[in-house]
Amino acid sequence: MGFGSKLLALCSYETTKLVRIHSVRLGTLKWTLNATVLLFICLLLLWNRKYQQFDQVVSSVTAKVKGVALMQLPGEGAVIWDEADYTGFSQDKNSFFVVTNVIVTKNQKQGRCPEHPSSGRLCRRHEDCEQGNWDPHSHGIQTGSCVKFDAVTRTCEVAAWCPIEVKKKPPRPALLASAENFTVLIKNNIRFPAFNFIRRNILPNMTESYLRRCQRAHDSLCPIFTLGDIVNRAGENFSTMAVEGGVIGIQIKWDCNLDPLTRRCLPAYSFRRLDQKESNKTLYPGFNFRYQSRVKLLFLNVIMKYLSVRFAKYKTVDGVEERTLYKAFGIRFDIMVFGQAGKFSFIQLIIYIGSTLSYYALTTVLLDWLIGTSCYAAEEGQNYSERKVESVPDKKECILCVSYVDEDDIRLVKMSHKKRLQDVETISVQTRQEDIGHMTATLCLPLDPLISLAAFSKARPRPPSWCKCGACSPSPLPQEELCCRHSSEGACVAASTLFDKLALHRPLLEALLLYRDPLARMPPSAAALRRCAYRQYAAWRLGVPPADAHPAIPRCCVLRIREAFPSPDGRYGGFALPSEAEM
Repeated sequence: MGFGSKLLALCSYETTKLVRIHSVRLGTLKWTLNATVLLFICLLLLWNRKYQQFDQVVSSVTAKVKGVALMQLPGEGAVIWDEADYTGFSQDKNSFFVVTNVIVTKNQKQGRCPEHPSSGRLCRRHEDCEQGNWDPHSHGIQTGSCVKFDAVTRTCEVAAWCPIEVKKKPPRPALLASAENFTVLIKNNIRFPAFNFIRRNILPNMTESYLRRCQRAHDSLCPIFTLGDIVNRAGENFSTMAVEGGVIGIQIKWDCNLDPLTRRCLPAYSFRRLDQKESNKTLYPGFNFRYQSRVKLLFLNVIMKYLSVRFAKYKTVDGVEERTLYKAFGIRFDIMVFGQAGKFSFIQLIIYIGSTLSYYALTTVLLDWLIGTSCYAAEEGQNYSERKVESVPDKKECILCVSYVDEDDIRLVKMSHKKRLQDVETISVQTRQEDIGHMTATLCLPLDPLISLAAFSKARPRPPSWCKCGACSPSPLPQEELCCRHSSEGACVAASTLFDKLALHRPLLEALLLYRDPLARMPPSAAALRRCAYRQYAAWRLGVPPADAHPAIPRCCVLRIREAFPSPDGRYGGFALPSEAEM
């Protein structure tokens, strides 16, 4: 192919071939399915707002806790606590902490005292204690002495703040269980940078008087919560959780629609417990930390979120430094803000429409499936399949075209070297297309009535089991074992008068050879006459074979042709394709 031809080949357009079926049932079903797909696409478009461009929220949060409680502190009596006592001055980002229970160890002084058995080593003599030894679970540094802890227990002596903390389990019920009624005001400022949109959860219509009287039970937008309501909405009991503490998540979701006609941007609050309370029953339960005060009952100057962390504050009594140790339990509230805002975007709408056009292919797939199954008429399905699908055989496979006198159509089968052609499974069945031009030319040629036709030989061996006409003989080649009849027994086509006139009449065959090649040698050889007889039978019984399909001639017809035009040496090539040697 020259350069000019290649250039012209580029200037071409290819399109898909369509098959139109005139059927009320299929047409109704098609439009019903298309309407269903269109309805689904529209619902998905509106429900998920696929026509919008989205941006994620950027947020900042502050919380303000209020409440006053009366707590009966062991050894101290009634003590008033306010927000400065139970929340402290320092808070984590997007979280706040409220003390609900404490363990108090008073009047600690630096000195020597026995270690607690659960933290230090039990001993019997001084050699069991190593001077200067320390580990993360001990309260001080060992002095090397073994002293009495109580009447029956001896432990290693430590240099520490004495007396050491002895009590491990928090009081029950919690000393500050009344914190359930404390309130917290959550202030959340959000921004969507892509749209330059700013909002806060305290809406513009919320006045100071509104914030004083709003309640979450009656107003879902109220930004003021009671701690008990938060814990209860998380599925927990405040009195139980207050004993050892825990972590509660406050989730604020912003799902904003910034289109002018449907503008809506309001917060939605939800709550859940974040720590695993089941595993906490045996190992590091709840949430707690330690702190010390320099002045009597100065609580929570700095809150540490890690377990068992000491913060030292001192006081001087009679020239001696002392401190009071508090192990605080409480609930930490983590505020998590997430959400998105959407605004109409023509580009997003076009992208969505383009991505959903493929859904309409489901209609074609379903209709093709219905036509190809037993749900539809077999003849109509076969006709549709033949018109829609063009079968291209594998070049390595040989497709044979077979015709039986007891059937109207022709069959396409695969040639097999192991299985007889009579029993090979049919690939497809097609309607025979008559070769009108060839047959007309054949019938117009003169027949010589003086020349007798070849006699049908009566001396034949017993026919094989696969033969239905009684005129076939066994063959060493499976592809030659084919009868002129398929299922019913009856007369052989090779014994018919028309077979003799069309395939065995020598003047007709010589005229056909001259018609094809006017300069052909006469008289023709037996091989040329046999080839012409095979072509005559194929044109008569098969008509115009399908593309890439080779005619297969029954064994009985081959034998009759060989008898009429025998090979001088008695040798025949056997079954061969048209491009190969003669049979």
